[in-house]
Amino acid sequence: MLEKYLQDLGLTDKEAHIYLSLLQVDGATALDLSKKTKINRSTVYVTIESLAKKGLVSETTVGKKTQFQAEPPERLETFVENRRLQFEEQSDRLKDIIPEIKSVQRESGERPVVKYFEGREGIISSSEELLRESIDVKEKMYMIYPKDTLEEMFSVNELSALRKIRLDRNIKTKVLYTSAKGEKPSDSSGERIKIDHDKYHIDSDISVYGDKIRIGTLGKRPSGIYIISKDLANTIKALIDLVFDKNQEK
Repeated sequence: MLEKYLQDLGLTDKEAHIYLSLLQVDGATALDLSKKTKINRSTVYVTIESLAKKGLVSETTVGKKTQFQAEPPERLETFVENRRLQFEEQSDRLKDIIPEIKSVQRESGERPVVKYFEGREGIISSSEELLRESIDVKEKMYMIYPKDTLEEMFSVNELSALRKIRLDRNIKTKVLYTSAKGEKPSDSSGERIKIDHDKYHIDSDISVYGDKIRIGTLGKRPSGIYIISKDLANTIKALIDLVFDKNQEK
């Protein structure tokens, strides 16, 4: 219980184990600690050094032997406070670093990254991946799909779970869809345009978010591809925007 709490504070499992072991004695050599904790002596030395840097262990010489002592538990307050200050500094620094990190993202013209997936489970997992990977994307998700086919292939719970992820992350959508069972109008979660399913045969499920594209082929043997390509993503989004613009002109 105490070891788990110390790990939650930021110590490793071995650091927590050795620190608590030292608290139970006035002092102990590395050999003593190795025997008591069942941790090999070389690892004990490395762990002791780490604890010393955290201000939780000190050493003393008794005769010709080096013994280690645990600092009082009150030192944990200092350790936690130092970690808090470090996190604040890192948080402030992160604001400056993020633009630099973003500068190494894939640029237009780079070779696309392509992954393949199989089956219903593959379509679901790739949909979740699309939503969860692009955590810094602050734009709409573009979608094209045959609504009736999706509702036949996947349960209400499966479709609702994906929708919940989108809503929880406040991801708005821009959708082109076909359906013979009525219309799903636009609402606060997204814009939608229904396409004539007899005239335009949409048989695949396509989602675009940021620079990532997921294309699922539906039917008896569902499968698909997951593509990372800024150029291709922008092209698909531009085509969907074109349909919306033309629809507004009517």
